[in-house]
Parts: sequence; C-alpha cells; structure tokens
Amino acid sequence: MDGIVTDVAVGVKRGSDELLSGSVLNSPNSNMSSMVVTANGNDNKKFKAEDKMDGAPSRVLHIRKLPGEVTETEVIALGLPFGKVTNILMLKGKNQAFLELATEEAAITMVNYYSAVTPHLRNQPIYIQYSNHKELKTDNTLNQRAQAVLQAVTAVQTTNTPISGTTVSESAVTPAQSPVLRIIIDNMYYPVTLDVLHQIFSKFGAVLKIITFTKNNQFQALLQYGDPVNAQQAKLALDGQNIYNACCTLRIDFSKLVNLNVKYNNDKSRDYTRPDLPSGDGQPALDPAIAAAFAKETSLLAVPGALSPLAIPNAAAAAAAAAAGRVGMPGVSAGGNTVLLVSNLNEEMVTPQSLFTLFGVYGDVQRVKILYNKKDSALIQMADGNQSQLAMSHLNGQKMYGKIIRVTLSKHQTVQLPREGLDDQGLTKDFGNSPLHRFKKPGSKNFQNIFPPSATLHLSNIPPSVAEDDLRTLFANTGGTVKAFKFFQRDHKMALLQMLTVEEAIQALIDLHNYNLGENHHLRVSFSKSTI
Repeated sequence: MDGIVTDVAVGVKRGSDELLSGSVLNSPNSNMSSMVVTANGNDNKKFKAEDKMDGAPSRVLHIRKLPGEVTETEVIALGLPFGKVTNILMLKGKNQAFLELATEEAAITMVNYYSAVTPHLRNQPIYIQYSNHKELKTDNTLNQRAQAVLQAVTAVQTTNTPISGTTVSESAVTPAQSPVLRIIIDNMYYPVTLDVLHQIFSKFGAVLKIITFTKNNQFQALLQYGDPVNAQQAKLALDGQNIYNACCTLRIDFSKLVNLNVKYNNDKSRDYTRPDLPSGDGQPALDPAIAAAFAKETSLLAVPGALSPLAIPNAAAAAAAAAAGRVGMPGVSAGGNTVLLVSNLNEEMVTPQSLFTLFGVYGDVQRVKILYNKKDSALIQMADGNQSQLAMSHLNGQKMYGKIIRVTLSKHQTVQLPREGLDDQGLTKDFGNSPLHRFKKPGSKNFQNIFPPSATLHLSNIPPSVAEDDLRTLFANTGGTVKAFKFFQRDHKMALLQMLTVEEAIQALIDLHNYNLGENHHLRVSFSKSTI
C-alpha cells in the first residue's frame, strides 16, 4: 500500500490531498501498478478528445494531461471518494483516460469539486470534464487488466480483505484495536481545522498524526494515537458531540488503518513525531496569523470529562470562522468575501427572487443584482464569508432553469443599490430585512440541515388539512415528476418528497419554498440527505 501512497502522495498539493488521502489509503498495494492497458487504434478513434467543459453531464468523465507513467489505480482513486467506479479506459499514447462512475450524480459531484480545486497526479495538474459518451464500451480482451485493477480496488475499498495477487498492508485489523480514528464533521457551518481537532483529541492522549480531506462533500479526518486505548476513550467521549453551538457535530469510527503515512506538515496533514517534514511542493504552511487566532480561540474548548459538550460561545465560533475565512471547499480561500458572482444564468427566467430563494438555502442573502449589461450574470451578497463559501461549494455546476450555473467569489466587497430615483428594471433587490432568512437565530436547527442539492426535498410546516395527493399535484405542477413521497411517521407537519432529478428538485424548491398552503401555513422546503 505504501507504494501507491508515495505515488499519489497524501498532501501532494492543496486540492488533491483532501480527496486522495482518503481514497488512496484504502487502495491496494502498488504491485498492481504494472497492470497497464492501452486502447487499440479503433478505441483511440472512437474516443476522440472532443469533450467540452460545459457539456451535458454524463457518468463518463474525460481526463486529460495525465503524467505518462500514471497507473489505472491512481486514476480510479480520483473517482472513489465520490462513489463506485464502474469502468476505465486508459489512452496511454494520448495521456488521457475515460472514467465511468456508477451514477451521473457521482460524476456531477466529482466535476463540481474539481472545477474549484485543480486535481494533481504526481505533482502535475490534470483536467476533468464530462465526456460526450454516456457509457464506456470497451474491448473486453484489451480491458481485462483494467477490470482486474477495478475489482481489486473496489474489493479493498469495501471489504479490506486481501485478494489473490495483492497484499493489503498492515491495515487488516479488527477495527476496535486500531489507534486510528476516522472523523466526519456533520453540519460544518464554521470551519474546523487540523489544530482544532488536535486540541480536542489531545485531551485523551498523545496525538501522533492527522490527515484532513474532503470526501462526499464532507470534511473528514484520520487521526492516529500512540495507543488504541486512547482512541477508544476519545471515541466514547466525543462521538456525537458538537464542537460549536448547534453545529460541527463529530461522527467518530475506528479506521481500518493502523498507521498513517504523512508526507507533508501543513494545514491539511501533520505528523507530530516528525517536525522536519516539508510543507509540500510550493504549498505554504499554515498561515501564522490564522494559527495564532485559532490557538487563542480554541483555548475556549472545554472537554473536562467524558460526554461533556464542546460548546464554544457563538462569538468565539464567529471569530474562528472569520480567522479561517473559509469553509466548505478546502483549498479555496474565501478571505471573508461575502459577494458571489453567478454566471451562465438563464436570462429569460432568472429573477432576484429566484436567486434569493436558492442561495438562501446556504445562508442569509442580503442583496441580489442581475447585471444590466450582462443579464446572464448576477452578484449575490451573503451575510458572511462562510455562507458565500458554502453556497459556492454546493451550487457551482448545478442546473438552474436548464443551464449549468457557475459560482465564483466576486472581487466586489458589497452589492451597490441603484441611486434613488433610478429605475433599474427591478434587477437589484435588497433582502436585508427579509423575514425568510433561515439562519437569523443563533443555534437554529437550520444550521444542522445544510445539504448539497439532491432530488429528495424535506418539506415542513404542512397544515393538517393538506394530504399527500395535494402535495404531489403541487410539486408536479413545477414541471417535474414526483417519484416518491412519505410523511414523517410521528409528525405529519413534515414529509420527504423525491423528484426525478436534482434539477427538478431545485426548480421545485425555488417555486414552492414559502408557498402559502392556507391556514396561515407557509411551506418550508430544503434539500434532504435522505432518500425514500
């Protein structure tokens, strides 16, 4: 295993490390890297490099500018954090590959992630886009080796059991004996850094190594103690606790790994036993100002005994968030910027209100301005830099009114309102005092329910007189297909409703959030992490 970890190093560069650290550590031994498959001439003709960055989504991805010596295993590892990889075709002569994922959703998530954080293999930037092909049809005889690699990687990833011809390094141990914990942060409304984790987990014993990364749109970490007993105590005391008030919930399991291989000491990975490690290829170590701010703020963390909450006062959480200036998309600094630039909008359909509703899922939108001379673009001002970061990471690359929107940080610090008496055709709107802001109340439950756009919607505030058929009809009228519906068993004020696609769900949320159902009940709609 260590062979591959060296190839696709944990912490190679900001961006690739968050993902690859997680997937590569679960990859098979490097003795598989000699398995090379080359497409024949027909395949080379068939799979022309004609794919466009903004093409229609497909579960087949076209990967370009690969280093010459790269292996299937490394390419597969790029896709594993997002879901099951079902096929691969390497075009060795062209330094390209096609990677097929099990679902289009997984492919969309992968492209969205890598459009904001450039992936690297062997210290070289690579490029990923949708393919024009909807599935990979490969020559089975030529592709047998690639299939063997795929099966081996998938088997190790899912079961961690040795397969003939490969060896799984010291990772096959009973989970409870492992000194390594896998930590997932749910509801990450404020940034959680490596130093915050070190401070919390050090209460239970000496922390030797930490690797942080993003997988399935969630911030995760692997943390190694010197002794499995410390890992056991930390898991018992901290699993399910909130780091900050009503958000940043720790979910802790034992890892199947017993040892972490850390290459670089920086703000993404750290080996406390080896202070001599470099910070990475051209990558700065943690900014001293941010480190100092966090050291000061995290001294407020109180973990006096088992099962005590880790609540940090909201002011400290806000200061910590401001100091870090980023959340949601590692490797992209928000710098506290609250204004987003949204482009490739459907100018026939988009309104300030529709942008307020969609972006309001991820923060309190203050102002929206559709640009007068470029009506397919808009500026959106959020309440703080973390909210703009969160909205950008979740909405960049999603479809709104049939077009894939692009969301980036704007150079503007605020959205200017038009001068008094000037008619700008209703293109600018101030939502500063809107009663529809979801995150006004500190500690609101909404902080715990921030999820990426999904086909399943969570409905609440449903009056008793409204039945399932009423809601199915209402949502079908937004132009989509209602695939499934389920009231909550204990509480008929809430339900889950599944549309056919994520795009249909986005449309339904824009149209029906705050819809008046009568009896003074306004429907609340948000994205759900559940499926029906």
